[in-house]
Amino acid sequence: MGDRICSLFVCKLIEQPMKTGAPVRVSLIFFLVLLIGAFVCLHWIDVVPSPNTDISLQKMFLPSITSITSPIGINCSITCPENSPVTVKDDESLSSKACPEYFQWIQKDLNPWKEKGITKQMVESIESKAHMRIVVVNGRVYVKKLRWVYQTRDVYTVWGILQLLRLYPGKLPDLDFMFECGDKPVILKSDYGGSKAKKVPPMLHYCGSNSTLDIVFPDWSFWGWPELKIKPWKTFKKDLEEGNQRVKWIDRIPYAYWKGNSRVSSVRKGLHKCNVTHKQDWGALIYELDWKFTREEKFKNTDLANQCTHRYKIYVEGAAWSVSEKYILACDSMSLLVTPHYYDFFTRSLLPSIHYWPINENDMCKSIKFAVDWGNKHPQKAGSKFVQEELNMKNVYDYMFHLLYEYGKLLKYKPTVPEWINRSVLGNNGMFWKRVEEEVQD
Repeated sequence: MGDRICSLFVCKLIEQPMKTGAPVRVSLIFFLVLLIGAFVCLHWIDVVPSPNTDISLQKMFLPSITSITSPIGINCSITCPENSPVTVKDDESLSSKACPEYFQWIQKDLNPWKEKGITKQMVESIESKAHMRIVVVNGRVYVKKLRWVYQTRDVYTVWGILQLLRLYPGKLPDLDFMFECGDKPVILKSDYGGSKAKKVPPMLHYCGSNSTLDIVFPDWSFWGWPELKIKPWKTFKKDLEEGNQRVKWIDRIPYAYWKGNSRVSSVRKGLHKCNVTHKQDWGALIYELDWKFTREEKFKNTDLANQCTHRYKIYVEGAAWSVSEKYILACDSMSLLVTPHYYDFFTRSLLPSIHYWPINENDMCKSIKFAVDWGNKHPQKAGSKFVQEELNMKNVYDYMFHLLYEYGKLLKYKPTVPEWINRSVLGNNGMFWKRVEEEVQD
């Protein structure tokens, strides 16, 4: 088992492109260090975030800490100790705004365990469906790899959790949870009706749906997606701001734009029927994306920050929810969302006609045509700024913190160091973090 875990992590690192930007290089170095520990452990990888990090490195990864209050009982005013290595001392003034509205979904996601809590048996009962098990004890993170994960979703998810622990050192309780890294949620409501309703196993995942009970957690791409040359969210947002300013909305191509892989869903295949032809103009420009060819071209035509050139952008789900949603919503073009069946941690708070224009999946072409014609006749109506304003990394980390904090309060047992672990990987390795900072500055 230990060899299998180690070899999987080796494959992850070998598969990654060699040149993916500073934050990605940091992640690669970080998990290369994890390999050292992985080769000497049987089942678990043990990680602890170092407190000896200089402030310049912190600014590269972590948001400023501001004091805000919550309208729904969630305390967003978590502050770091004065001498914390992750306390930011920049010119950003403290704000007193409320938590984003989407924080309210934390309580809904955890509601199945509100009365009886979460037992160790519940957690372990779902191991066969999870990709990894994560245990946090006294600020150390222990990761057990359970199944093969597509690309590096697991690696960057763990990296994000480590950053969270550095941002709020000593603030989170000890934790024990399973994490699913696939496309679709796996805890079906239909499996836990009647007498089984009190035995729902908790599973963290990137998305949920009305028919599932997965606990929704921010996806890996907030910390980068090296396989597709996508930068971490903080860096990407800055690039996108510049991209949005290159062409004013009124001067953009007056069509709805979509580019992606249509082979993963019938709805996406149907979207191609709405593409403009010499016989019919539905107001849509639909492009198929061949990832193999794109890789050979070194992603030169897939820079998301350069794709805000049309007045409208279409979002349509793939096998389930798609990471592309936040990138589409981030453009200040009008977002056209084809009937969604899945949601991530923030999209449940999006409102039609305010944050996006709804597109009927059963009549896509006419629905897109109507939206485009209406928008072109009312050119003062541009896209929503919800993502730019509400989905910054500070809010992402705060959401993670409050979700995990509330989850930890539900545990009916005290998590302990896994019995298989026999060596610490990082400890307080200041020299390691110095090397990381040097890589970031290159």
